[in-house]
Amino acid sequence: MSLLSLCRQCLPPLTRMAQSPSIQRQFTNTQVSLAAKRQKQSKIRIPSKKAAAAKARRKAAIASKSVDRSEFLTLADAISVLRAVEVASPSSTLDLYIKTEIKNGVAVPKGRVNLPREAKVMSEDKILVFAEGRQAEEAKKAGAHFVGGPELVDGVINNRFKATTILCTPDLIRAITPKLGRVLGPLGLMPSERRGTVTDDIAGYIQRIRGTSEWRADKTGNIHMPIALMNFPIEDMLKNIRHFMASVKRVTGNTKEAEDSRKAKNSGAKPSASIVDPIFHPLTTL
Repeated sequence: MSLLSLCRQCLPPLTRMAQSPSIQRQFTNTQVSLAAKRQKQSKIRIPSKKAAAAKARRKAAIASKSVDRSEFLTLADAISVLRAVEVASPSSTLDLYIKTEIKNGVAVPKGRVNLPREAKVMSEDKILVFAEGRQAEEAKKAGAHFVGGPELVDGVINNRFKATTILCTPDLIRAITPKLGRVLGPLGLMPSERRGTVTDDIAGYIQRIRGTSEWRADKTGNIHMPIALMNFPIEDMLKNIRHFMASVKRVTGNTKEAEDSRKAKNSGAKPSASIVDPIFHPLTTL
């Protein structure tokens, strides 16, 4: 029996609703305004680089205050502790590690140093010189191992000429840069005027670097240098460490003279690399 054949009193409420006019729900198809979305997103404040750097400095200042300076040793005392620890190995080498922060696009720190007392036998530098004519003859007399013009480029690329120092005269730098820039640049061997390896005084440069050892940071800014033997007198160790630190500060622009020069020019220029951790032991101070 159909529900519709019953009387109205017998019909359940649900059926009576079905017989009543249909109830329609109204929906809107209005699109959300993109301008409102952007306005909401713009309320999120993104700090500038300057504000972020200031915040980092404040955090570093707070962290430095929490360090107990009484636990730090002087450099001489720290060396005495290390000598006591290494008493069974008096001929072991004392290595100095320096951590630097390098800005993007800046070459890694690199320099040469002549320590007052060398910690190891220095290996001979292999010097390659791009020069022609009279300057080429002077380079050969000064002790350069490989001397020539652009014809040496392919030998450098193929690793046929294994040089630790590469010099070039100003006349040939444009001829060799297109091919050698990408090869020697990442190795820190590309001649440049800033480092003094592009010069007319080739013989004078070779004379100056004779008897010196080269140091350089890796691509993360860490410098590693054997600085002394543990059986050296403490005074010799101190001289070597301070001498090497002076070389690193001079190359990275962290000397007092460089700072005074920046202040005199009223320029906001900063050192090419800032020294973060110039220590060789976690409980020492320089």
